[in-house]
Parts: sequence; C-alpha cells; structure tokens
Amino acid sequence: MIIGLTGSIASGKSTVSEMLKNLGYPIIDADLVARLVVEPGSDTLGQIALAFGDEILREDGTMDRAKLGEIIFNDPASRKILNDIIHPAIRQEMLRQRQDFLAQGFKTIIMDIPLLFESRLQHLVDKILVVSVTEKNQFARLVERNNFTEKEARARISSQLPMSVKEDGADAVIYNNGTLNETESQLNRILANWQTSLEKE
Repeated sequence: MIIGLTGSIASGKSTVSEMLKNLGYPIIDADLVARLVVEPGSDTLGQIALAFGDEILREDGTMDRAKLGEIIFNDPASRKILNDIIHPAIRQEMLRQRQDFLAQGFKTIIMDIPLLFESRLQHLVDKILVVSVTEKNQFARLVERNNFTEKEARARISSQLPMSVKEDGADAVIYNNGTLNETESQLNRILANWQTSLEKE
C-alpha cells in the first residue's frame, strides 16, 4: 500500500511524517527529493543552467535559489520552464525510491508530498492521508513559527488549495488541532483500519 501524506503549510504534516518514521515506515520525502535532483553535477541542474544561464550557479556549483527565485517570481513563463524541468525529475526519483523500497520487501510506503493535490500526483498513491488544521490554528502557528506578519501569513495560506478541498480528496483526515497524543491516536486508528481492509482484499 502506497500512502500519500499531505497537508498545508503549518498543518503539522512533518510531525505526522516523523510519527510514521518512528513506526518503521519508509518515507519518500518530496522536499528532500527536490533538493537531491538539483545537486551539483546533476542532469537537472545542467538543464536549469542551460535555460536560465550560469548566473544561477554559485561558485561551488550549487544552485543559487535566491537568484533563480528572483527570475521566476514575477514571470509565469519562466516558472513554467523551471517546473517543466524539475517536476519530471522529482517524479522519476520518487518512483525510483518507491521501487527500491518495494524491492526491499516493504508492504507499506509513505510518499510525503506537500503539494500532492496541487501537482495532481494522486495517481502515484493508493491512499491519501491529509493532515488538517483549523485556519485559526494554522494562522497562529505560521505567525509564531516563521515570524510572519499577519499579511505574510495570510498570503502563504491563500497560495495553497483550501484545507476543505484537500479534505474532500482524502481517504482519511487527521485533525491536528489538539495534543500530539490525540494526533498519534488518530494516526494509529487510520493505519489499523487500512491494514485490516488490506488484509480482507
């Protein structure tokens, strides 16, 4: 069973991912993969440099994210060029890791994909687990954790799909508004239900 884990900014998805890791599940982390595919010397970074010029490379050969960010931030065409290079590379590496874990004999694999719905990657997984939070809690956590102003926090939240849309597309939802123990209890209950239904198939 391939479980797609997702949520929204400051929903607590990373906390749930850590819980799953502690339970012994292998995790494929899309954010880590995104960094991996643009390591110095990689084909993907070569293609990006070809498209945007060598000025997006630092002296040590790493990608200058700030410089690239400036180029694509206000230019949808440039952003599309970057996405067309980077997204297939990320998908390919995630599928390679998934195959690797399956070959090792793992029956359940977690694909931790923050933008699962936004990137339309639902087809990569069997079950979707959404970590949800009230907008009030999400806003408070963002301001506290990232030292965002109210305006910055609102902008970040509104740049992602609404929580309600993600909940509608989920096979199960963890409501991460209470204690860690409450979140963990919900997670264990969902996993037990899914394992049971898997065994019956």
